[in-house]
Amino acid sequence: MNSRAHIFFSGRVQGVCFRSYAQEWASSLNLTGWVRNLVDGRVEVLVEGDKERIENFVSILENDHPYARVENVEINWGEYQAEFDSFRITW
Repeated sequence: MNSRAHIFFSGRVQGVCFRSYAQEWASSLNLTGWVRNLVDGRVEVLVEGDKERIENFVSILENDHPYARVENVEINWGEYQAEFDSFRITW
C-alpha cells in the first residue's frame, strides 16, 4: 500500500553525508521525494512509496548510517499523492 511520510531526524545528522545516504537508500527502495538540512540541525525528509519500504528506509537511516547518530525520529503519515518522480537532495 502506497503512503507518504514527512519525517524529521535529529541528533548528529548534518555534516555526515546523511542526505546522500538517504538519497541512495530511497532510490534503491524505489521511493520518491526529497531530503534537506534544516537550520536547527535536523534533517527533513518527505518520502512517498510503499509503506513497508518507507518503514525500512526510516529504520536504515535511524540505525545503519556509519557516522550519524540519530537521537529522535518524528514521522507524520499522510495520503500518497504521487507528487514526485525521483528522490533528490534539496536546499
